[in-house]
Amino acid sequence: MGMIYKTEYPEMKIEEIHQKVYDELREKAPDFAGFASVNPMVEEVAEGESTYYKIISQNPKAYEEELQLFVVKPFYNFMNWSLFKLGFSASASVSLVSIISYALILILIFSFLIKILKNYPLAFILTVLISLFKPLSESARHVSADSLSCLLLLLSFYVFLVRRNLFIAGILAMLCVLTRPEYFIFYTFLYAFIYLYRNRLQIKTVPLLLSYGYLFLSFFLVQAFNEVSWSTLFMNQFTKVQIYPVSQPDPFSFADYFHFIKSNIMLEFNASYFPLLLIFIVIILANRFTFRNKKNQAQLLFFAIIYTTVMLRFLVFPSLVNRMMLGFYLIIILALIYIQISKVDIFKNSLEDGK
Repeated sequence: MGMIYKTEYPEMKIEEIHQKVYDELREKAPDFAGFASVNPMVEEVAEGESTYYKIISQNPKAYEEELQLFVVKPFYNFMNWSLFKLGFSASASVSLVSIISYALILILIFSFLIKILKNYPLAFILTVLISLFKPLSESARHVSADSLSCLLLLLSFYVFLVRRNLFIAGILAMLCVLTRPEYFIFYTFLYAFIYLYRNRLQIKTVPLLLSYGYLFLSFFLVQAFNEVSWSTLFMNQFTKVQIYPVSQPDPFSFADYFHFIKSNIMLEFNASYFPLLLIFIVIILANRFTFRNKKNQAQLLFFAIIYTTVMLRFLVFPSLVNRMMLGFYLIIILALIYIQISKVDIFKNSLEDGK
C-alpha cells in the first residue's frame, strides 16, 4: 500500500503516506497484527519479530525503510498501482492482485489439463482438487507477490510448451523475475535445460540466448535499484529483526548464518511438501525407467533442476514456507500428471523414446 501511494504521490512525505496507510488499515482490518498488543507467548524466528509490526505502525521512519524491501518487486508494485488507478482503494488493490491471480491460476491449470488429458470431467475434478491445495488457497488470502509470481511462472511454461512461443514465454519469465527475483535461479537452470535439448525441442540457439539475455538484464536491473544487500536481509529476517535495515544494518555474521542453515535445513525441508512429492516422483519415474531412454533422462533432469533450485534458494533465503514455494509445487504436480496420464505428447517430434 505504501508503494502505491509513493508512486502515485511522489511529493508526499513519508509521514503522510504512513498515516494514510494505517488509517485505511484501521478501517478495513482493525485486527491487523500491527495494532494488536505484543504477545510474549508467540514464538519468534528472529529476535524482536513479535514486536516488529507494532513498531512500524507507530514509526514513519521505520516504515519508510520497510518499503525499501519491496523495491525488488517492480512488476508486483505496478499491478497494485494499476488497480489503484482503476479506482480501487489501496487495500483493495493489493488484495485483488492475489485473488485475481488465484482465479487465473485455476483457469490456466484447467486449460493445461484439458490440453494434455483430452478429458473435461477429469480435468475439472483435478482442477477442483488442486484449488483446495493449502499453499494455493493460502496465497489467495495473503497480500503478497506469491500468487502473481506463480501465475507468471505457469504462463511462461504454458506458452512455451503448448503455444510454442519462446519470445512471449521469455517476456513472461522476465515479469516473473520482476515479481520475485529469486525465480532467476530456476529460470537460469531451465534455459540451460532447453539449450541442452534445443535440437529435440526445435529451438534455435540465437533466439534462446537473446531471450535469456533479456531475463538476465531484468534481474540485474532490479538489483541496481536494490539498496538492501542480501547479507542485511538475512540478518534482518533470521537473527534479529532490524527497525532500520537500510540506514543501520547489523553486520553480517557467517557463524550465525552457518548455524541457522545447519539447524533448520532438514526441519524446513520436512515441513514442506517436497519430501511427499519426491516420493511420487520416484514411484512414477520408476515405471519402465531406463537411463538409456532420452525421455527418461529429460524427466529426471527436470525434477533435479527443481530440487536443486529449491535447495540453492534455501541457502540464499533460508525458508521453505509453503506459500512461497507454490510455483514449484504446481510445476511438479502438473509434470507428474502429464507423465502419468497424459493422452497428448506435447514434446511430439522432439523427446521421442530412445532417440
